[in-house]
Amino acid sequence: MAESVSERAKRVDSSGYAKPSGNGKLCEYIVIFGASGDLAFRKLLPAFYDLFVLKQLPTEFKILGVSRTDYTDASYREALVPALNEHSRLKSRQLEDFLEHVFYQSVNTSDSSEYALIKDRLAAFSQQSGNTKPGVLFYLATPPNLFGVIPECLAQHGLNTEENGYRRLVIEKPIGRDLASSLQLDDLLHRYFQEKQIFRIDHYLGKETVQNLLVFRFANGLFEPLWNRNFIDYVEITSAESLGVESRGGYYDQSGAMRDMFQNHLLQVLAMMAMEPPAQLKADAIRDEVAKLLESLKPLNTHSMHEDLILGQYTESVVRGKPQKAYRAEKGVNPVSRTETYVALKLGIQNSRWNGVSFYVRTGKRLPTRVTEAVIHFKQTPHPVFSHHAPANKLIIRIQPDEGIVIKFGLKKTGAGFDTEEVSMEFRYADLGELTISNAYERLLLDAVNGDATLFARSDAVHACWEFVQPILDYQQGEHSIYGYAAGTWGPKEAEMLLARDGRSWRFPCKNLTDTHFCEL
Repeated sequence: MAESVSERAKRVDSSGYAKPSGNGKLCEYIVIFGASGDLAFRKLLPAFYDLFVLKQLPTEFKILGVSRTDYTDASYREALVPALNEHSRLKSRQLEDFLEHVFYQSVNTSDSSEYALIKDRLAAFSQQSGNTKPGVLFYLATPPNLFGVIPECLAQHGLNTEENGYRRLVIEKPIGRDLASSLQLDDLLHRYFQEKQIFRIDHYLGKETVQNLLVFRFANGLFEPLWNRNFIDYVEITSAESLGVESRGGYYDQSGAMRDMFQNHLLQVLAMMAMEPPAQLKADAIRDEVAKLLESLKPLNTHSMHEDLILGQYTESVVRGKPQKAYRAEKGVNPVSRTETYVALKLGIQNSRWNGVSFYVRTGKRLPTRVTEAVIHFKQTPHPVFSHHAPANKLIIRIQPDEGIVIKFGLKKTGAGFDTEEVSMEFRYADLGELTISNAYERLLLDAVNGDATLFARSDAVHACWEFVQPILDYQQGEHSIYGYAAGTWGPKEAEMLLARDGRSWRFPCKNLTDTHFCEL
C-alpha cells in the first residue's frame, strides 16, 4: 500500500531530498505534453512545486514542458510564476529555486520528426548531470485525440524503451468514450508501451480519505467483521457539486455525468469500499482485488435500468437570491440537449460478501453544496424491544471537503425511561493540527515518479467499468426519461423514490446551506 503523508515526510536522504520508495524505479525527468494548458498551470506544476518545497522530488529532477506555444525556457518560467503563486498549496520563497529545474520545448506534437528535439533535450539533461540511465515520465495533459499519437511518436525515436532507464506514460481521463473506444485506445497504447509503464490517473484515488478506506477497513478488528451483508443494510455514495458546467459546456454536453463522474471516479470509490482484502500490500495485489470487485457488479438490463436508473438535468432557479441558468441555457450546450447532469443508480454486487446489499450512487451538478461522501447504513438491532427506540447505526466517510469519519449511534436520553437519541463520534483530518494533507495530484504525481502504481487504474479495471456502464449508454440512445430538477436542489424527486420504495432515504448531509463550500458531517 502506498505510504502515508507522515511516513513519506521521514523518507529523506542526508541532502534533505526524497529517496525512491524502495523500488529503485525513480524517474528524474518529467516531460509534460500540453504544458501551456490549464491542467498544467493549475494542477500539475503547482503540485510539483509543493513536492519540491517538501523535498520529496529527486535532487537532479528536471521538468520539460512541451506544447505548440512559442515559449522559451525563460518566458515559460515567467508565465508560471502567477500560476504557482495562486495554485500551490505551500507558500514558500523557493519559487526561483524550483524554476531552475523547469524547461520548455516548443513542438508540434502531431509531427513525429519534431520529437527529436525532445530526445536532444533529455540527452542534454543527462550529459549535464552525468546520469547515463535516467528515468523519464511522460505526462499527457492533452486532448484525448493525442493519446494515441504521442506514444507512437515517442516510440519512433526510441523514447519508449527502457534500455537506458525507466519510461512511464501517464494519461488523464477520459480513457475512451465507451467500451469500444476504450479497448481501441488500450490497443494503441500497448503497441508502444507495456502495461506496467502505463499510469492511468484518477485524481479521486489520490484523496487521503479514499486511500484510508483500505486501512480503516482491514486494519481494524472493530469494523472488518461487520463489513458484509450480515450487518450492513445498504450503502450510499454521493458526489455533489454546487457549480454548473461553467465554461465546459461544449465538452460536458458530449460527456454528461455518466461519463464525467460515474464511470470512473465513483465506481473506483465503490471498488475501494467493497473490495476484498489484498493478499499483500503491493500494487498488483491491491489492483487485483479492485478489478475482481468491478467484474462482480451485477449487469444491468433494460428492466433494471427502467426501475433503478434516474437521469436528471438542472433547470433555472434562484439560489440564495442569485438567478441560476438552466443547463440548456449554458454556453456551448445544445438548447434541446438531453445530456444528463444528474445520475442516481441502484446497483448490486454478485459475491458472497455483498449478495443482497443495495448500493445507491448519485452524482450531480448544481446541487446545494459540494460534498463527496460514502455512508454505510447498518442493520437495525435485532432486539425486539430496543429496535423500536434506537436509530440504525451509520458510518459516514467524508471524502471532500472537511475530510473525516463519523460514527452515528444511539444513546439513552438523560432522565427517566429509555428513549434514545442519535449521537456522533467524529474524526476530522483538520483536527490533526499542523499536519497538512497533500492534495490528490501531489500524491499521484509522486507515486508516478517513484513507480508506485497502487492508486492508478489498470486496464482490466477500466474495461470492467466500461462493461458495466455500456448498457446505460446504449439505453440512453433510445427513448428514456430525463427528469428536470431546479438548480440548488438535491436532484429529481424520482431519485428520492428510488430509495423510498425500499423503505429507505438518502442522507442529506448539509444542515447549513448559507455557504456552498461547507457541509457539516
